[in-house]
Amino acid sequence: MTMTPRLRKFALTAHVTSSVGWLGSVAAFLALAVAGVTRQDAQVVRAAYVAMELITWLVIVPLCIASLLTGLVQSLGTPWGLLRHYWVVFKLLLTVVATGVLLLHTRPIHYVASVAAETALSGGDLRRVRIQLVADAAAALVTLLVATALSVYKPRGVTPYGRREQHTPRAALVP
Repeated sequence: MTMTPRLRKFALTAHVTSSVGWLGSVAAFLALAVAGVTRQDAQVVRAAYVAMELITWLVIVPLCIASLLTGLVQSLGTPWGLLRHYWVVFKLLLTVVATGVLLLHTRPIHYVASVAAETALSGGDLRRVRIQLVADAAAALVTLLVATALSVYKPRGVTPYGRREQHTPRAALVP
């Protein structure tokens, strides 16, 4: 099914907006995670971890899911297709894995935010988990940048399914 030009532009706008929002909110999360590890002011550290949980649930998770869903709509409603080009398949896999990893990492985020909300964290408190949050956010940012680059550069390469689709006459598809 191919979308009308107006619907395609709307879907593309929704996808770009949610994807860029996801990227930006992960960058903000990373900045807070770095502040949580490096800053000495206990109030700043507490605020950073409480804010990180809010950003995760109210911004990152919704934008992540919106990006995944609008990407599916885009791929199914345009000639790019979902499984025709390697770059689309790879971007889909990156997005699905990033979504799964994000949902798994909400537990440590919640844990650190809960501890920070109740007590002042000193430099050594939960150090390993706090550093993990920085590393995870940095990895997520790199992943999202790779997905963005794939969308912009669209490397060549058609999947075997895509090759079959190109060589199947359209008249044969109509019952």
